[in-house]
Amino acid sequence: MKLFSYKLVLLLCCFFLTASSTYSGISAKKEMYNLTFYHYSNAAQEAVLNNYLKNALLPALHKYGYKNIGVFRLIANDTAVVKTMVVYMPIKNMESHLAIANKLIKDSNYQKAGAAYINAVYTDAAYTRMEVILLKAFSLAPQMQLPKLTAVKKERIYELRSYESATERIFANKVHMFNEGGEIDLFKRLNFNAVFYAEVIAGSHMPNLMYMTSFENKTDRDAHWKSFVESPEWKKLSALPQYQHNVSHIDIMLLQPMEYSDF
Repeated sequence: MKLFSYKLVLLLCCFFLTASSTYSGISAKKEMYNLTFYHYSNAAQEAVLNNYLKNALLPALHKYGYKNIGVFRLIANDTAVVKTMVVYMPIKNMESHLAIANKLIKDSNYQKAGAAYINAVYTDAAYTRMEVILLKAFSLAPQMQLPKLTAVKKERIYELRSYESATERIFANKVHMFNEGGEIDLFKRLNFNAVFYAEVIAGSHMPNLMYMTSFENKTDRDAHWKSFVESPEWKKLSALPQYQHNVSHIDIMLLQPMEYSDF
């Protein structure tokens, strides 16, 4: 029997390892998200990845009820030695999600369309490394929102940020700053078109949170951030004593959606 995507194998392992300690405490109203980072180095790998995602994985997931799957490439890929593609997937029903692997094993269309990726030999894999991150939506942003953009996909900019904290207690303070502190409200007022805000529950840079905002183009993105840092609300919020030193490291990734991405 042909093997299905390594992505799904690792994803299911993460789910099982964290189920007993994490999922029981998640509100049914909060979504979960899966982010998969494919790190690769050359155009041939990128071609296999694109074919697999466009013609095998996304059609299969759509058939089994998944919606609003985002596929992005890092804009930095143009000059970076290590290149990256990112797949974002919202998860509403854990039980059905855990059953998806068996469905893909038996899905002949998926197996055929993704053969180059699925059956790659060890000397010719479609990626160098793969990273899977699981997230739980914030209480004041429990559902993803599709961005309201008018630009064609090739012009859009999606910004994915990761904020790390020194300890779990300090991390909880940063999450509070986003929710009760009003940071999410400020992003909404300034129309940052946020897709999600979420806490990482399984990843390699914990404790950390991640969120994604979206813009018509790079100029629009820069203008929005200028208005954010200059706003009276942010100046007041960021100066409050209780929110000092709650972020120890920030990663900023500017992304371009693939033409076959759902948004």
